[in-house]
Amino acid sequence: MEKDLLRVSLRLNAIYIPDEIKSNDNITQQTLQFVALLRSVGYAVDEPLLHKLNSLSAEQQEELLGVVNEVMGVGLNWTPLVKGWQVPTGESFIDHIVTFVANYFGDEVKMEGTQLPCGHLIPEGTFPLERYNGCPFCGTPFETSTEIFRGQGSKLKQLSLWGDAELHRAMENLLVSPVALDATQADSLKLLLRHLPLPANAGFGVKETMMLVADALLEQGKADEAGGLFSTPTDILRYLWYKHTGQIQIVEPRVLLSNARHANAHIFALLDRSQEGQDQKREQLKLKYSREWCLRIAQWLNNLPMEPAKSCEAMHAKRGMWVRMIRALRLSEYAKRDGFERLRELMDRFYRQDYDVWQGRVNRHRLDRQPAETLRLLSERPGVFARSLFSNMLWFGPDQVISAFEQLLNNDDGKTVALRLLFTLGMYADTWFEPDVQRVVRPLGGNMKTIPANPRLNRYNARQRDDMKARVRTLYTNALQRHFEAEALRSAQQQKEGEKGRTIYIDPQLFNIPLSIGDRSTTIQDASAALQGTRFQVEGDAVRLFMQWGKGLPAQHMDMDLSSRILYDDHVVDCAYFNLAPTGARHSGDIRSIPNEVGTAEYVELDLPTLAKNHARYVTFSCNAYSTGNLAINLVVGWMSSASPMTVSNQTGVAYDPSTVQHQVRVDESNLAKGLVFGVLDVAKREIIWLEIPFGGQTILSLNMETVMAYLRRLEAKTSIGEVLRMKADVQHLQTVDAPEKANEAYTMEWAKDTAAVSRLLLGS
Repeated sequence: MEKDLLRVSLRLNAIYIPDEIKSNDNITQQTLQFVALLRSVGYAVDEPLLHKLNSLSAEQQEELLGVVNEVMGVGLNWTPLVKGWQVPTGESFIDHIVTFVANYFGDEVKMEGTQLPCGHLIPEGTFPLERYNGCPFCGTPFETSTEIFRGQGSKLKQLSLWGDAELHRAMENLLVSPVALDATQADSLKLLLRHLPLPANAGFGVKETMMLVADALLEQGKADEAGGLFSTPTDILRYLWYKHTGQIQIVEPRVLLSNARHANAHIFALLDRSQEGQDQKREQLKLKYSREWCLRIAQWLNNLPMEPAKSCEAMHAKRGMWVRMIRALRLSEYAKRDGFERLRELMDRFYRQDYDVWQGRVNRHRLDRQPAETLRLLSERPGVFARSLFSNMLWFGPDQVISAFEQLLNNDDGKTVALRLLFTLGMYADTWFEPDVQRVVRPLGGNMKTIPANPRLNRYNARQRDDMKARVRTLYTNALQRHFEAEALRSAQQQKEGEKGRTIYIDPQLFNIPLSIGDRSTTIQDASAALQGTRFQVEGDAVRLFMQWGKGLPAQHMDMDLSSRILYDDHVVDCAYFNLAPTGARHSGDIRSIPNEVGTAEYVELDLPTLAKNHARYVTFSCNAYSTGNLAINLVVGWMSSASPMTVSNQTGVAYDPSTVQHQVRVDESNLAKGLVFGVLDVAKREIIWLEIPFGGQTILSLNMETVMAYLRRLEAKTSIGEVLRMKADVQHLQTVDAPEKANEAYTMEWAKDTAAVSRLLLGS
């Protein structure tokens, strides 16, 4: 059994078993034991999967269980710094000061104490050493344990059966997804492309997906087929940059250098490595290509269907990067060869700048206050028009702009606006046109930040702004209605005679999950996938955060910090390495070094009744890289929840139970941030909102709560999946029923876990 395919199916709460393996209804004792092991780590199986599992050999079942255990962290070190850390150790800042004096001025003060393996002397009367698994002064662990708790979870994740058809359907959904794939989806597609053939006449929803497919084709030795996917020079540049940096988007070198400098800075000057980190990144960004690669790219550019003048215009936006690429790839040399005439013309025009730039003409007419000419040009490129619609409404007035945009939407000349862009306009209109509301944005390659509203909004009164909002919403709802009407027409043509009066079931929880557009997640969800903004109900009175890092790495100093910030009406309180036991929270201690290969862990437990009693509003969950560099690769964060109390070992302090894990994410190698907010607890509602807010800074003290609140407002402003499905039901005259088994079309929470399928259905393929 292929582990890669098992990983992909597990992310969607399924287990892939090839069709060639037939079901066996006679359940054996071996299979019952296997299912019991799955239950102990939080998974249950449905009946079709149970019968398939019964046909697997003991070795195949063991292999499957190994994948599940690896995903859930079974076999890693989950030992924190403090034993029984729910009871405070009583350590204070004075203990650290006294220990510092004892170690660095020992000859003068001559204190009595205990010498630890790390070399530090712990003076008598300071830290209670019997409570620690390592050095309380430097955070170096001495004890590790692979033991974990099992079976404390009160809610199991249901696993269903996947066959070959489901696997190919998942791949197709990813390929044609009309929104950019997040890190989980991109990783799943890469795994699938290793083992499955590319579908005939495969289409691609977005350019970024094409890069992953092209890379897979190149690995299979199909360079010509990969080159045939590219239609513009920008496609080729995107692929080259992806191969060089791992960034699927074109993040410019200056941004990567700035990130490297910031990531290697330190609040203590002696530990600052900012210049060293920037120099190292600059060295990594140097372009070096073999003759084989030079010839390959020259052929790709020479064979592009786009005319050289248009190609030059496409290259102009990244002209500086192209100049470096041209030199590194020796394209001027290849352009002189026979058979590269189109490349020769491209190079000649590019260096002489003998081409017209469309965006330059738009900017000139816009600055000259020529609305007719500006809107005519924008109508040639619907995507750009949609992205600049709001600002142009303020610049020229809403009437002309909306009229031109409506005409574009109603044209039948093939120039259309992607439905995802119209969704974005409809979802953000309410907040964008408010002059007193700050917006949250994430610059390419950067962290989340808030920006003020457009100052031109002050030129319009409240009634005019409300009118603009209403007109944008009308554009969005009309386009969505046309989309579902067209879908209904296609369905009617394929519908059988006896299938009239179709029914639909919409899970009520889908009305709380926003449709994922524009919030690209950069973490990987291995256990189960969920859209940003998904709300998880807390079952018991405690939420336990966990962080595990250092898996597969040698023993070294690597200081990652797990923290939470408790927001009250008039102040905030942090539960972090510098404040281990605030009211309503407990921290397991600050580990600053990792043991060999198995990693280490930190925990934070939140007491909901105590937080509610003290009128806490929100609690943010965050992790930071205190050491120089970004958040460590393979760092896993998440939270546990259970209706029954969760145990903490008094012997080791281990508090991890995979069966209680409600959600977890893994930091990907493309991460560029030092800090990450991965959840917000609404204390009054007893629900956790999963989100992803990268931020800079070594500690939680650098977290801007205004950014978090602005991001929550942004999620709340989004249209929910349930609302879109209800519109679909209204447009297509589907009768709503109260149970999925009664419906011809059932949209449940399990269906929503396949986020690519959700996007394909609601936004078009």
